[in-house]
Amino acid sequence: MLLSILSVATAGLSGLAAILVLRAITAKSKQPKPSGLSLDTTQFDGNRKIVTNLQEAIRIETVSRKPGDINYSEILKFHAFLQKVFPKVHSSPLVTREVIASYSLLYTVEGSNPSLKPYILAAHIDVVPVDGQDWDVPPFEGREQDGCIYGRGTIDDKHSLMGILEALESRLERQEKPVRSIYLCFGHDEEVTGLDGAANIGKTLQERGVQAEFLLDEGYTILQDVIKHVHRPVGLIGVSEKGHATLRLSVDTAETGHSSMPPKETNVGILAKAVSKLETTPFPSMFGSGVEYDNFVYLASEVEYPIKLVFANLWLFKKIVERIMQQKESTRAILHTSTAITVFRGGVKVNVLPPSASAIVNHRIHPSQTIQQVLERDRRLINDDRIKMEILQSREATITSPYDEQCFAYQSIGQSIQQVFPDAIVAPAILLANTDTVHYTSITDKLYRFCPTFNLPEDVPRFHGVNERIRISNYEQVVKFYYILMHHADREQL
Repeated sequence: MLLSILSVATAGLSGLAAILVLRAITAKSKQPKPSGLSLDTTQFDGNRKIVTNLQEAIRIETVSRKPGDINYSEILKFHAFLQKVFPKVHSSPLVTREVIASYSLLYTVEGSNPSLKPYILAAHIDVVPVDGQDWDVPPFEGREQDGCIYGRGTIDDKHSLMGILEALESRLERQEKPVRSIYLCFGHDEEVTGLDGAANIGKTLQERGVQAEFLLDEGYTILQDVIKHVHRPVGLIGVSEKGHATLRLSVDTAETGHSSMPPKETNVGILAKAVSKLETTPFPSMFGSGVEYDNFVYLASEVEYPIKLVFANLWLFKKIVERIMQQKESTRAILHTSTAITVFRGGVKVNVLPPSASAIVNHRIHPSQTIQQVLERDRRLINDDRIKMEILQSREATITSPYDEQCFAYQSIGQSIQQVFPDAIVAPAILLANTDTVHYTSITDKLYRFCPTFNLPEDVPRFHGVNERIRISNYEQVVKFYYILMHHADREQL
């Protein structure tokens, strides 16, 4: 009897193994099909002019610290600089330049076929401060060192802005008239919400009745050895973006007086219990309900064994993959709405009962949830009417843009990635950070977040960090990418 049971079990396991292998072997490729466009981009190889232009852009200190606290004189200096280094863009009868909200820029490039929807390429002029950071090189010198350009803005986001304009300048020099019209949208305050810059550009386009085929803004990059067990470079295209809600929790109902006669609960104690409940009860994982699941599906046909067996069989390994993702902050945040207690205030003196206490809670909201759902869950968890809850700032998660094989925009971006980075795997992803794309939701429902920066693991901390830099060879690829994308976008269809 035991031998019979073992025989059946062995046969069952063998059958399961066969199914796993078969699914891995037959995993359908989700990669963009080659466009067939053959484009000459050698004009960007070893081009010192594009390098020196980026260096000069970095030297202009367009720092934004908070809304209203922006280096406006440097922003205007940057405007003049662009006019100087891109003469074709600023003299072509095809291009109209407008200043929006005094400091942001909107370029309209007229295409030859007005029946085709235009598209939008977005970037931002401002950069984050370097206050308190100990750089090895001056952060606004644009120094060339070890084959790289160092400086604030080299990967966030002046390289995108300059790359877009370099590509357009080259097209105009070659007398290549775009078929599809283009809007270039360059906000001046993205790092501090974009509520003055991109918001007003979006409003201007909406008032003019513009409906775009798609928008591409900053976002994910080309990642090499950043995704565990995936050895090829991966170009992640952000097809959705987390929302956020910043809340103030406060309490002032407990007795005050001298600490020698304390009540059963102080205001600090009441609030501490509330935030502890939020922090120790994470939101449930949404793995399997959105883009984060499809990310693995798109990688499945391209990765090597044995990880291919896992990615191609998520129906079996889903819980294991989810458990692994939970172990690291950067991947855990993809799975669910996150909760961070960032500020806690209470008490005035060691022997005085605190008259009040307050805490700031920051949620980054998964696209499958709404702000209202998050707030309702917080209230249920806290379950204490003494706690006041106030929304300081909030933004709903963006809709998920299409990324199927028939989507012209996603496929055009993917084809452009693979033409510049032939070994790259292209896959959709949820962007954890916030971008200016939210200000264009009335213009298009196809919002994508990608920049062709090539990043190794050691490069990731450079974003908003110390010694920000871009490899010169990679910056040439950035310009090539936008040049190729402009040609791909000129098609009527795939």
